[in-house]
Amino acid sequence: MKLRWGILGTGMIARIVAPQIRASATGELLAVASRRAETAEQFGAQFAVPRRYGSYAALLADRDVDAVYISLPNSLHAEWILRCARAGKHVLCEKPFTSNHAEAMVVLDALRDSRVCVMEAFMYRCHPQTARLVELIRSGVIGEVRLIESAFCFDFGDQPQNVRAQAALSGGGIMDVGCYPVSLARLVAGAALDLPGPAEPLEVRGSAAVHPAWQVDTRAVAVLKFPGDILAHVTCGMQLNASLPTVIHGSKGRIVVPHPWFPGQDEASSRLEVHLAGRPEPEVHAAPGSAPLYAIEVDTVARFLAERQAPPPCMSWADTLGNMRTLDIWRRWVGVTFPCEQPSGLKHSILGRRPARPRRPVVMPTGRIPGVAKPVARIILGTMGHAMVPFSKACAMLDRYFEAGGNALDTAFLYNTEQIIGDWLKLRGLRRQIVLIAKAGHAPKPTPQMASDQLLQSLERLQTDYVDLFLLHRDNPAVPAGEFVDMLNGHLRAGRIRAFGGSNWTIRRLEAANAYARRRKLRGFTASSPQFSLACWNEPMWTNCVTAVDRASRRWYARTGMPLLAWSSQANGFFSGRYRPDDPARPVPKDVARVWFNTGNFTRLQRAEELAREKHCTAVQIALAYVLHQPLNIFPIIGPETIAELRDSLGALTVELTDSERAWLNLERPTIPPR
Repeated sequence: MKLRWGILGTGMIARIVAPQIRASATGELLAVASRRAETAEQFGAQFAVPRRYGSYAALLADRDVDAVYISLPNSLHAEWILRCARAGKHVLCEKPFTSNHAEAMVVLDALRDSRVCVMEAFMYRCHPQTARLVELIRSGVIGEVRLIESAFCFDFGDQPQNVRAQAALSGGGIMDVGCYPVSLARLVAGAALDLPGPAEPLEVRGSAAVHPAWQVDTRAVAVLKFPGDILAHVTCGMQLNASLPTVIHGSKGRIVVPHPWFPGQDEASSRLEVHLAGRPEPEVHAAPGSAPLYAIEVDTVARFLAERQAPPPCMSWADTLGNMRTLDIWRRWVGVTFPCEQPSGLKHSILGRRPARPRRPVVMPTGRIPGVAKPVARIILGTMGHAMVPFSKACAMLDRYFEAGGNALDTAFLYNTEQIIGDWLKLRGLRRQIVLIAKAGHAPKPTPQMASDQLLQSLERLQTDYVDLFLLHRDNPAVPAGEFVDMLNGHLRAGRIRAFGGSNWTIRRLEAANAYARRRKLRGFTASSPQFSLACWNEPMWTNCVTAVDRASRRWYARTGMPLLAWSSQANGFFSGRYRPDDPARPVPKDVARVWFNTGNFTRLQRAEELAREKHCTAVQIALAYVLHQPLNIFPIIGPETIAELRDSLGALTVELTDSERAWLNLERPTIPPR
C-alpha cells in the first residue's frame, strides 16, 4: 500500500513536488490544503489532487492522510511540524527546518516520544550523487580535504511581497539557499574526518548585504573552520546572478560537483569530476538517480518510516540541529534577527503556549536552603556561556527546564546573561516561582563595596527588587570576613536578598564569617558554592577557585549540613566522552585537557561508562548521579548547551547508586561487591 500524502501550502515548491509524489514508487498524492479554499481547489484541479481543504487543520483531520509535505513559509514550520506529529502524520518539511536552532531543538525534543518519521527536505541529500561524493571523500582520492567552496545563488529581482523578502516570515538568502552550501560543507567535512555524519564547525564568520527595507540578507558569504583545519567558503544570494560549482580541494587534487543541488535532470547533471595533480583529464563518476529528484526524496521518507529519521547522507535529526545552529551563527554575524526571535515574538513558548508544569508527577526533587522560602530544585540550571544566547535559545532552554520541574537559576554579574534571564522572567511572569541565585564580586581582590555595587546592577538587569540567594563570587582573604558579613546583612535588611553565602570560599573563611555573625547576632552564610564532581581537577579552571571533592571537605559539609551548590558538577562535559586525547576529529579545548585530563579521571570515565551500560543510561547521568547521591545537602549546577544535553542531565534523577558503586566510581574500591 502506498503512502498517502497531503501537502500544506500551494506555493512554487509545492507545485514542483506535487507531480513527483505521484512519480515516486511509494507515494500517492491524496490531499492539499491552503488558507483559502479557492486556492486549494485551483491547485487540486491542476495536479489532480482528490481532496482539497481550505485550512491546514482540515487536512490534518483527514484520517486517510499518512504523511504531510510542508511547503509553508519558514516561520510556520515549527508550528505545523508539531501539529502534524500530534495528528499522527509523518512529515517531510521544506528546508530550513525551522526559523532557528532553538525552534528545532524544541520541536525535535517534543517528537522524541512520537511514532512519526520527520525529515528536513534537502532533496539533494537523498540523491545517489551526494552518496557517491561522500564515498569519494572517504576513499581519500584527493588526499586531505583542505578547502570546500560551495554556493547557491539566484536573482529574483525586486519582489518585496515575496516570502523570501519578509523578515516576519523568517526569510532572507541565508535561510532560503545559504542552508544548502552549509549543509554540504558540513557533510563533506564529516566524511573527510571519518565521522559517521556531518561535522560541526569550530568557527563561523560571515558578512552580508542586508536590504534596508526588508531587513533580511540578499547576498551573503561565510567562512567555516572545521576540525583538522578544514576550511569552507560558502556563498548565497537571492539577488545574485551567479552559477558556481561546488569544489572540494584536497592535498592531491580536487573534486568538482557541477550541479550539487539539482542532480538527475539529465546525464550531465549527475556527475562528479575528480581532478588529480599531474593528470590532464579528470576522472568522471556518474551517479544517476533511478527516479526524479524529489521522487527520490519522497521514497526516502517511506523507506525509513520505522526508524523515524533517515541516516546520512540524508538529513538526520542531529544533522538538522547542526545546520540550524550554523545558520544562526551566520545570521548573528550579519545582524539579521527575525521578529519571532524578539521578546515580543516569544511571549509564548515555541510549543505555542506558556510554559507549565507537566501534568504527570514531577520527578525533580527539592531541598532547603536556610533563608530561602521556596523549596529549591535539587538540580540548578546554570546560565553561563553560549546556552543562553541568542534570546530564542535562552527561552527554549529555560522553558524546558521549568517544565521539567526546575525552579532554580544560577546567574552572576560576570556572565552577561542577567538581562536575558530578567527578560525571560518578565515575559513568562515567573519571578515568584523561581529561586534566583546571583553572584557578584568576581575579581582578583574583591571588596565589600565592589560586591555591593554589582548586586545593585544585577538587580536592575534581572528586573527584580530581590534575589533569593546572593553569593560572593570570589573571596579576598585580605579583607576581614566580618566586613563582608556587615555588607550582606545591610542588603538583607533592605530586602534585596533573602539569604547569602560564598562561592569559592574556603571552609576556614566560611567558619570565620559565621563566627563573626554569631558574635554580632547577625545572619551568617547559609550556603556555599565550591566545585564538586566525580572528576578531580589537576588545577583550578580559573584562579581563586575552591573544590570540595577531598575527604576533609566532604566530612565538613556532611557534619554542618551547609547547602553545597556544586559548580562544574559534570567536569565541563568530561563524562560525555567527547573529549579524547587521541581523536583529532574532536579537538579538546586546552582548558579541559589542562584541568581534567589525568589517569584517575580517565579511569573514572571508563567506570562510569561501564556502569552506564549496566544501568541502561549514559556516563553523564552516572557522573551526575554520583554527585546527587552524596550524603550531603548538595545541589549540582549544570550547564547544558542544548535541550538534548539538558534532558540527558535530568535523566540522572532516575539513576540509583549504592554506596559501594559511588566508592568504586571514585576509585575508593577496586571492585563492586556482587549484587
